[in-house]
Formats: sequence, structure tokens, C-alpha cells
Amino acid sequence: MAAVEANGKTVEEAIESALEELGAERGQVEVEVLEEPKGGILGVGGHQARVRVWLIGDEDVDEDDDEDAEDEDAQPRADDDEDDEEPVEDEAEFAAQMLDQLLVHMGIEADVSIRDAETPGDGLGMAKAVLEVEGDDLGVLIGRRGETLGALQYLLNLMVSRQAGEGNYFTVDIEGYRRRRERQLRTLAQRTAEQVKRTKRPVTLEPMPPNERRIIHLTLSEDRYVSTDSVGEGEDRKVSISPKR
Repeated sequence: MAAVEANGKTVEEAIESALEELGAERGQVEVEVLEEPKGGILGVGGHQARVRVWLIGDEDVDEDDDEDAEDEDAQPRADDDEDDEEPVEDEAEFAAQMLDQLLVHMGIEADVSIRDAETPGDGLGMAKAVLEVEGDDLGVLIGRRGETLGALQYLLNLMVSRQAGEGNYFTVDIEGYRRRRERQLRTLAQRTAEQVKRTKRPVTLEPMPPNERRIIHLTLSEDRYVSTDSVGEGEDRKVSISPKR
């Protein structure tokens, strides 16, 4: 997926906006600060912070990097033989095998299967595939608010990108957790939107990670009577649902 550029009053706010668009966690991306925020005089002449954010393993290589690479290739390197690894023909199968090995090292017995990404909760538009993990008593792999699952997914993608190449991003799901959570979030979004329409007053939801806030935004994106916005910073960032004016 291409890099995303976003603006905000602060660098962190700009990064959070980009994370929501990508549906990713902070540890899953690289960040380039394009502009620091600047305050104007009496509100004139200033500008917001601007950042460029992309998923780890999706870095674009610019021309300068290509030239540097050519210079480096012209010089013999002692580790050339180590870099001549067999190419990975099926990235999804490779990722599934690597995830299976990770689980074995963690002492967890489970089966890993591959399916297509079909919904925003699956990472539709970003993930090459979903790696579904099934077994007994796997709640420990999910953790509070899915934090352990997010860390496992980040680690897997980091390992895959290093061995299978750039642009390989996979969603990890544990016994359908992400599908269930997505249904819960869609129901929550629709129910809260109805409350906002009825009372004409905004409602702010509980703090959520960027991928979950993205589901709320997408669920209500075509509702003519309410609008959504993210407020707060860091782990306390929340979605606010307000009546359209």
C-alpha cells in the first residue's frame, strides 16, 4: 500500500490520523516528519504538522537510494553468499509456516490456515491474506483489547518482510476474534449514531487502537446525519460521533 500523508496540530496528531487511514498500530509503521507545526502571528502565516507514514516493509525506494545501491553493488562484499537466498514463491504460505514456528516456540499447539481479506477488520486493501489461528485456550494470544494479538502480528510481519521482501503484510486472527470484534464495533457505531440522531448531542466512545477506530469511521462514512472524528492522543484516542450541521 502507498504511503499516507496526514496533517495535524502536532506531529503526534498527524501520525494518529495516518494510522487511522492505514488501520495500523504505531509499531507497524515507519514515520517521516515532513513539516513541524508552526504558529503564525495572530493566526496568520502558520501551518500544521505534516507526516508521511507507511507500513513496515512497504518503503518506497527513491532515486538516491538506487544510486547508492549501484555503488554498493560495484564493490565486492563478504556477505554476498549469505544474501543469495532462495526466493519465496508463495508469500502467504511462507508467512503461515513462520507463524506456525512462532507458536511452536511459544509452546502453543494450534493450526494456521490462510484466507482472503474480505472486510476492513481483515485489513482489506492492505493485507495480502489473513492467517487464521485455531486451537484450544488461545485467549492468551489475544490479550487485553487485542494487544497481544497486535504484537504477534507486528512481529510476524517484521520477520516476513525481512525474508520474503517488501510489500508483504498479513493480518493475524485468533479463532475469529477480529471478525467478532468488527461486528461488535459496527453494531456499536450504528447504535451510537441512532442515539446521536435522537438526542442531537455528540457521543464519545471508549479509547480504541487505530484499526478499530477505522472500522467506526468506515461504518458511518455514508451516514448523512452524523459525522465522526478522532479526539485525544496516544492510547487515549477515541472516536467522537456528532450530528451533522
